[in-house]
Amino acid sequence: MRKTIIVEKEDVELKNPILVEGLPGLGMVGKITVKYLIKQLKAKKFAELYSPHFAYYVLVNDKGSIKLLNNEFYYWKDDDDGGSDLILLTGDSQAQTIEGQYEVADSIIEFASKKNVSMFITVGGYRRDVVDKPQVLASATSPEALKKALDAGSLINPPGSPVVGAAGLLLGLAKFKGIEGICLLGETPGYIPDPKAAKSILVILMRMLNLKLDLTDIDKEITKIAEIEEKMRKIEEQRKAAEREIRRIEEEKISYIG
Repeated sequence: MRKTIIVEKEDVELKNPILVEGLPGLGMVGKITVKYLIKQLKAKKFAELYSPHFAYYVLVNDKGSIKLLNNEFYYWKDDDDGGSDLILLTGDSQAQTIEGQYEVADSIIEFASKKNVSMFITVGGYRRDVVDKPQVLASATSPEALKKALDAGSLINPPGSPVVGAAGLLLGLAKFKGIEGICLLGETPGYIPDPKAAKSILVILMRMLNLKLDLTDIDKEITKIAEIEEKMRKIEEQRKAAEREIRRIEEEKISYIG
């Protein structure tokens, strides 16, 4: 494989589609968000993207079968005559090089253009310590697009802060094609998967896209992560206590020898 390819499994006709992208990144916020949308909406996979710019390994499942890293496109059709269908994009990896990021983004935009995508919504994490509920920070290709995110409860992304990877590059390149875009970033410490930040983004998407989602399962994931964080905190406290005890013993030895 010498270049990025998209393999279409099913030829689907979509109504004024909006593409929502969530790939692995900070706190896995984007991937968690889009995977949850796929599950809740019972979206169907219709295309796969493969690229030599992904990491050079394969994934092995519990049955021993291997899988080449890829990105996957799913579709969901809105029953409302005035609504928009969705294309949901997630996957195993982002491109590992600058050139690869541009090539993969170009391939996605070209594919989206063929499907008459009217808007991109990219999702990711924004590194920040979170005190209570994570806020969602928005930026967009136009004031009109940004207003949709702000009206749904987002805050404006601080000026000068770069949006790295697919979440930013897709919007920057899509603008050249005349496709509007919105980037939604959930506040996250970023060191472990963060379903809490993903939930904040899901709430914004529900308002923006007029979606009805059951958030019970993601609340369960938030509880699990909180339990893991508490265990990690206790382990860290035990480690520090052990270090203090070792220092105390060493100091006593020094005093005895003196």
